[in-house]
Amino acid sequence: MNIDMKGKKVIVTGGSTGIGREVVKIFAENQAKVAIFDVNNEEGMDLTNELNKQNLDIRYWNVDVRDSNQVSGGVLAATQWLEGIDILINLAGVLQGASLEIDEFPDEIWDSVISINLTGSYLMSKHVGSLMKKQKSGTIILTSSGAGVLGSSSSFAYGSSKGGVHGLSLVLEDKLSKYGIRVHDILPGSVDTPLKNAQIETTRDITGNQTEYSKIKKVLANPKGVANIIYFMCSDEASLLKGSIRTA
Repeated sequence: MNIDMKGKKVIVTGGSTGIGREVVKIFAENQAKVAIFDVNNEEGMDLTNELNKQNLDIRYWNVDVRDSNQVSGGVLAATQWLEGIDILINLAGVLQGASLEIDEFPDEIWDSVISINLTGSYLMSKHVGSLMKKQKSGTIILTSSGAGVLGSSSSFAYGSSKGGVHGLSLVLEDKLSKYGIRVHDILPGSVDTPLKNAQIETTRDITGNQTEYSKIKKVLANPKGVANIIYFMCSDEASLLKGSIRTA
């Protein structure tokens, strides 16, 4: 199937590393115009420069998705450069507090994870969704997790935040469909990203279980595979798709 994304106007949060990096690359290589929002400036600029050298249309903004003013300003600047907006892919996220018991869990880690993963998803959806409502079209992809829906997370904060993102996506889908806006959440499994590697390394260091670490490390999925699924989810060919998509 040949999926045409030429000229599509896309914002990707968390686009500097991991799944986000692969998402940026596949959209750019298929002639979409892509704005990256991230706080990892070095990686973000390196990716932008790499793709610009291939005459691909990419620009990077430092945007902290927890901050409403930064989000609103970033969305305004990016959509002016993009000359509109067709697709929002929200991949910005953190995983902290792995393998800590509830009575040991620091409040500051809870607040940080919830604000980035859940509040960030809300703020991006709010400011981009406002523009999509006016044009009566668009696609929003949020990133939940099987850990948030199935209750299997290594971190109380991470699992709770991703369960919240799943709920947010369901409400957004219900409220925005009348404006011609599709909303989905993707639930990636164990993927070979900096975030996942940091989590399993932390768990290994706390538990001392090298065998389990090696077992998980061997089966981590390629982030490019998840990016390919997201690419399809955003296409016109996926217009009949509803709700959540769970990956390996």
